[in-house]
Amino acid sequence: MKNVSQEAYQRQRMIKYSEKHSVTETAIRYRTSRKTVYKWKKRYDGTVQSLEDCSHAPKNSPKKHTEKELKQIRHRLKKHKWKDLILAYQELVEKDGYTRSYGGFKRIAAKLKAQKPKRRKKKRKNKPYKRADYPGQKIQIDVKYVPSYCPVNKEKYYQYTAVDECTRWTYREMYDEHSTYSSKDFLEKLIRHAPFPIREVQTDNGTEFTNRLIVIKSRHLTLFEEALLEMRIIYHRIQIATPRHNGKVERQHRQDEERFYKNMKMYSLEDGRKQLAVYQRKSNDYMKTCLGMKTPNQLVKMYQAVMF
Repeated sequence: MKNVSQEAYQRQRMIKYSEKHSVTETAIRYRTSRKTVYKWKKRYDGTVQSLEDCSHAPKNSPKKHTEKELKQIRHRLKKHKWKDLILAYQELVEKDGYTRSYGGFKRIAAKLKAQKPKRRKKKRKNKPYKRADYPGQKIQIDVKYVPSYCPVNKEKYYQYTAVDECTRWTYREMYDEHSTYSSKDFLEKLIRHAPFPIREVQTDNGTEFTNRLIVIKSRHLTLFEEALLEMRIIYHRIQIATPRHNGKVERQHRQDEERFYKNMKMYSLEDGRKQLAVYQRKSNDYMKTCLGMKTPNQLVKMYQAVMF
C-alpha cells in the first residue's frame, strides 16, 4: 500500500465536515474555494487514496523523439563537441532527414547534455612538504609592501624577510625597490647575520627572485640566483598556486603588520631602516607557541650547543 500524504487526509476531513455543513462554511473553515470543495467531493470514492494529487503529465507523447533520432542527435552533438548546436542541427536536417524544429532540437540537446556522464577532473597531487630538521636547513624568503600609511613622504618601500623553518629565527631589511638587485643584497646581509650556516633558500616565483615564469627560451639567471650559485646554496621555488608552502614567512608578515607597522611613521628610507633594526633585535626574543613557548634565539642556542 502506497504511503498516503497528509494533504489527502486533510481533504478527507474537509469532505466529512461538508456532509454536516454547507459548502460555503466548509470553504471558510478550510481556507479554500467553493470550487475546490466541489472538486474533491466529486472525486472522493470513499477511500483516502482517491484524494491524492494526480499527475498532470500526458500518458503518451506523440511528439516524443524516437531512439533512432536520439542516436542521430548524440552523434552530431558529439562530433561538434556539444558546442555548435546550429551546425549539428543543420547536418541532422540535411544528412539525416531530421524534420523537427530547432527549438525542439535545442530542448532535447540540453536534456542529453545533462545526462552525459561528467568526467572527473584529476585532482592535482602536490608533493608532501618536507619540513626542516635543523637551523639553516631551509630559509623562507619573501617581500612585503610597507603599508602606505607609514611613509610620511608617500613613497613606496618594501620589507624583505627571511624565516628559518626550524627555529623561526627571522631577519628583515627595508628597500625602496623590490628587484633582483635588492634580493641579492638582502641575501648577502642575511648570510652575514645568520647565526648558523644556510643550506637551502626557498622563495615564491616573483620576478625579484627568478625569471622562471617570464623568460621561456632564455635560461639566464637573475642576480639573486647567481649569488645563490656562488655561495653554493640550494635554491627551491615553491609550486605555482601553493602560497601555503611559504606560510611561515607569510604569517610573520601578518605579525609584523600588527606589532610594528600598525603605529609606525617613517620620514625616509634611512629612518625606516633604523626603526626596523630596533624591532628586528627584539623580534627574535618573542616567545612563540609553535616553539613550545620558547623564543627563536633560545632554540638557536639549544641547537648550537648540540650541533656546532
